[in-house]
Amino acid sequence: ERLEDIALSRGGRASRTGRRGRGRGQGGGSGKSREVALSHALSKLLRHQAASAGIQLDSEGFAPLTKVLKWGPVGSLKPTFAEIAAAVRDSDKQRFALKPDPVTNPALDEATTDPAHWLIRANQGHSIKLDSEKLLRPIALPASPETELPPGSVPVPETVVHGTYFAFWPAIVASGGLRPMGRNHVHCSTGLPPEDESEGPAVVSGMRRDAEVLVYVDVAASMREAGIKWWMSDNGVVLTEGDADGLVPARFFREVRGRAQGVGLLWKDGQHVVDLPDWVKAQPPRGK
Repeated sequence: ERLEDIALSRGGRASRTGRRGRGRGQGGGSGKSREVALSHALSKLLRHQAASAGIQLDSEGFAPLTKVLKWGPVGSLKPTFAEIAAAVRDSDKQRFALKPDPVTNPALDEATTDPAHWLIRANQGHSIKLDSEKLLRPIALPASPETELPPGSVPVPETVVHGTYFAFWPAIVASGGLRPMGRNHVHCSTGLPPEDESEGPAVVSGMRRDAEVLVYVDVAASMREAGIKWWMSDNGVVLTEGDADGLVPARFFREVRGRAQGVGLLWKDGQHVVDLPDWVKAQPPRGK
C-alpha cells in the first residue's frame, strides 16, 4: 500500500468533466475506475494529508465526513453517501471505517444517509501522528498460562510476516532490522496472499501479493526481551512502532525466505544464513 500512496502523491487530480478516455469522475488521465479513484483519494487524505487540508482527526483517527467530502480530490468526484459506504464496505483490504457522529447523531442512528451524521477514518497506514492506543487494539502476552489477557487486547497471532523486496533486503540487513520508513508503523500480515490469482483472493491486509522477501517475526520474543509494543488494526494488519530507536531488530527474525526467483532461506532464528545470490534481479517495484 505504500506504493499506492507514493503513486497518489505523484498523480493528477480527479477530473470534473468526464472527458472521453477518463470516464465520469475518474482521476485525470489515470484510467482508474471511479471506485478506485475514490478509495485512493480517501486514503491520501485520511492517512497523510488531513492536517494540511485543515481537517482535525479525533483521537481515534476519525474525521467528519462532511469535511472529507469537501476536500478537493474527494469533492471533485462528488460521491454520494452510498458510494462512500460502498468504499468502506467493499474495500479489498478493509482500509476504512465509518461510525455515527455522537455529536450530530446522538441516537447513533446507523440508517441515516446524512453525511453530517457520520465520521470516517483510515484503519491503518498513517503517516499522520496518532495515538496507537486510541486507534488500534494492543497485542498482549498472558502473564501466565492460567491468566486472561487484559480487556480489549488480542493474543499474539500464530504467524506475523512482513513482505518486502529483494532491492530493499540489503538495506534492512545493514540497518539491523525493520523500520516504519515514513509511516507510523511497520506493517505485517497474519498470512500470505496467493502467488497465483486462481488460488483465491489476491489481497491479504498488510501484505502485497508481489512481495519477494518474507520476514517472519517472533513477536512474543520481541515483547518479552525488548518491550516492543505490537498492535492489531480493525482490518487485521499487525503493526508496531518498533523499539526506542524505531527498529524491529533482526534478532527477532524467526525466518526470512525469498518468494521469487528461486531464492530460499536467508535468515533463521535471528541469524544470517546466506546473502542474496548475485544473479537475483533486485529491481525496486514501480513507484517505490
